Amino acid sequence: MSDQQPPAVSVIMPVLNEERHLRNSVRHILAQEYAGEMEVVIALGPSTDRTDEIAAELVREDPRVHTVPNPSGRTPAALNAAIKASRHPVVVRVDGHGMLSPNYIATAVRLLEETGAQNVGGIMHAEGENDWEHAVAAAMTSKIGVGNAAFHTGGEAGPAETVYLGVFRREALERQGGYNEEFIRAQDWELNFRIREAGGLIWFSPELKVSYRPRPSVRELAKQYRNYGRWRHVVARYHQGSINLRYLAPPTAVVAIAAGLVTGAVLTPWGFVVPAGYLAAIAAGSVPAGKGLPVKARLQIPVALATMHMSWGWGFLTSPRSLAKKVIASRRPAVLAR
Repeated sequence: MSDQQPPAVSVIMPVLNEERHLRNSVRHILAQEYAGEMEVVIALGPSTDRTDEIAAELVREDPRVHTVPNPSGRTPAALNAAIKASRHPVVVRVDGHGMLSPNYIATAVRLLEETGAQNVGGIMHAEGENDWEHAVAAAMTSKIGVGNAAFHTGGEAGPAETVYLGVFRREALERQGGYNEEFIRAQDWELNFRIREAGGLIWFSPELKVSYRPRPSVRELAKQYRNYGRWRHVVARYHQGSINLRYLAPPTAVVAIAAGLVTGAVLTPWGFVVPAGYLAAIAAGSVPAGKGLPVKARLQIPVALATMHMSWGWGFLTSPRSLAKKVIASRRPAVLAR
């Protein structure tokens, strides 16, 4: 990469039903403090809202914005379609509800140069727009909600297994053949695994921040975290040794609470100690997490925490072995640089 002229950048966006945030997300991209050339490629899934209409308006308003179809609606397919339609040596992934900080791209390009990494990423900074979303954001950025995940809670810069979204060298993406489209979720982890297996470096830096809009309802949050748990179990089966205590905590909590409720109802009231203890723990953990928020938002943090934990755990426990077998059968070997 030249010290004189920053490399040109392609921003790729998989979108589906993003009418609420798409325009603002693209605005944050086009307003980047970056001296190099830039393009935005939006991969359009089969949305049922005004997403396509808004995307068409964005194309008309700025020649840097382009769209490509993604008939399947699946995120990895959208990413691969956008990568194929883009053309610049640095590829920045952004979701349709993500808002880049003003110097995100410039900082990421600098970090690629300084570290020699194939992919760099930073913090998924959840921010709400109403009381429920504020509560979810607080839960998602607290250690009681997500454990010690650096891209949620922050941490020191350094090598990582995976990062949020990612800013890639195109050569790394093309060498590995892009995303594995069998990974409906966790496709970032799987791609980064192959990059690391080929000897590439994945780098996390708290300098990089993307504002993220949480799911707007309990139902949508539950669906999101159930899918997270479901696909994390697929990853565990795909790559033995990748699991740790943080990932086992939610399914263990689901089993323990269910057992406590059954024991309390059938055998002895002492069984209710387990679910009561869990409720007390998330209520106590909600106090520091909700500091500075309105009362209505603070009161909803325990609901958000319980939804995240129980949905993630249930998804993990019920993840079918057949899904893992299908994904394992699609395994792509890492491609080493020549």
